[in-house]
Amino acid sequence: MNLTDLPALNALLNVSSLLLLLNGYRHIKAGRKEQHRRSMLAAASCSVLFLISYLVYHSAVGSVRFTAGGWVRPVYFAVLISHTILAAVLAPMALLTLWRGWNGRFDAHRSIARKTFPVWVYVSLTGVFVYVMLYHLYPPTT
Repeated sequence: MNLTDLPALNALLNVSSLLLLLNGYRHIKAGRKEQHRRSMLAAASCSVLFLISYLVYHSAVGSVRFTAGGWVRPVYFAVLISHTILAAVLAPMALLTLWRGWNGRFDAHRSIARKTFPVWVYVSLTGVFVYVMLYHLYPPTT
């Protein structure tokens, strides 16, 4: 694996996190608390690995320019900006949600999880959207 593989790895980690989040949600709705806990910890692990990989890649490469024009440009940037802002908001929300669940403060956990879950799903999903747009549909020119 080299540096150029990291964007694809990041997308894979985002997809994995998304699927684990949805699986965890399904488990808690069915009352399967241990499976919920495992899924959510795995989703958090994928997100942490994503963040490490993302920081390594962008510290070496810098920002990658989106070169497409026309109607797709404002769409891309609207998604990217909302993704970036919500990702920054998500980090402390997810930590607090996980902390409360880990420590058995389930009423407080449930309260913040109702807000954290949709933000986390959105950030994971839009992370994949940004990757596909930037590296596959409109790849940077070299």
